[in-house]
Amino acid sequence: MRGADSVLSTDPSDPGRSLRIVLVAPPYFDVPPTGYGGVEAVVADLADTLAARGHQVTLLGAGKPGTAARFVPVWDRTLPDRLGEPYPEVMHALKVRNAIIRIAASDGADIVHDHTFAGPMNAPVYRALGIPTVATVHGPIDDDLYPYYQELGADVGLVAISDRQRELAPDLNWIGRVHNALRIDQWPFQAEKQDYALFLGRYAPYKGAHLALQAAHEAGIPLVLAGKCNEPAEKEYFEDCVRPLLTENDHVFGEADAVSKRKLLAGARCLLFPVRWEEPFGIAMIEAMVCGTPVVALRGGAVPEVVVDGETGFVCDRIEELPAAIDRSRTLDPQACRRHVAVNFGVAQFASGYEQIYRNVIRHAADARQRVWTKDVVESIEPVRTLCDVRQKATA
Repeated sequence: MRGADSVLSTDPSDPGRSLRIVLVAPPYFDVPPTGYGGVEAVVADLADTLAARGHQVTLLGAGKPGTAARFVPVWDRTLPDRLGEPYPEVMHALKVRNAIIRIAASDGADIVHDHTFAGPMNAPVYRALGIPTVATVHGPIDDDLYPYYQELGADVGLVAISDRQRELAPDLNWIGRVHNALRIDQWPFQAEKQDYALFLGRYAPYKGAHLALQAAHEAGIPLVLAGKCNEPAEKEYFEDCVRPLLTENDHVFGEADAVSKRKLLAGARCLLFPVRWEEPFGIAMIEAMVCGTPVVALRGGAVPEVVVDGETGFVCDRIEELPAAIDRSRTLDPQACRRHVAVNFGVAQFASGYEQIYRNVIRHAADARQRVWTKDVVESIEPVRTLCDVRQKATA
């Protein structure tokens, strides 16, 4: 029925019509990523799921094609070594802008969904082409980013990845909240766990690798650390705060690729997630739980939104509570962890949430254009009407 409805309807806001969606990914890693790259993993799942639902999806990014979307590379290669620098962000936005102008002229587009930092600044250009822009805010709304998103104003519809993220900046132009998700069938499940805890993420003080080590040692369990350690700040933190705490029972795995990450998560007794910041979502938590592995975390940001305390993990208020929570994690049901992800963080809910946002934004943009058109017509007719009134009065 979707195909027939798509032919009959020309209104993009019609639930039966397929959409022409342009997804914009950052230029740093492949989509999907082979190792580190949470945003790229989310974009890959979204591209594949939207395409499976019958939409025409175009993905702009760097590297090689890896999804069901039509891939348009705007760089010859990915730029992992330039992550955190301003130049790639600005240049990527310019390259993407020119690519979308070409797409609008050749194939047309109904909406641009940007997952980058600088890209949303192109929204006025796209609006002039009749294409609205939405942007998912993948990071925290800190003192620098809050005024940035505030200055974007109504040009860009912002999508939050957690209720907590939206709650911290309620006056921004939020148009919805969609939790990150996983394709459940692509993740292994393992009920029998090995005797190690896992830290997975980048090496930064607010991610708490040093706290994970301290808690694991006190709980008497080895810790495997699978962390990203490429940038100077990451290396400095590792050398100053992590390496001095390592014992012969701990294992520094290095940055895990997609296959290794799944194996590590499935075998761990628990994932340690001792964050010390307003975590916007924390996709590693649902990656652990879908493998049947509970999460032991400190309360921060969206953690209580993602983990069911006492059922799929433990949410601790104090660092001192972590060792006991690690020990208690062995009592939790691995099946309950996977079921929680399937019910709440599957790609079906994920894609339908974005689909509804797209249609709402497209409808709103069309209504706004209609109001402008009507106003322009009225204003153009008004002088003629006034002249007619004058002539009628003169001949009366």
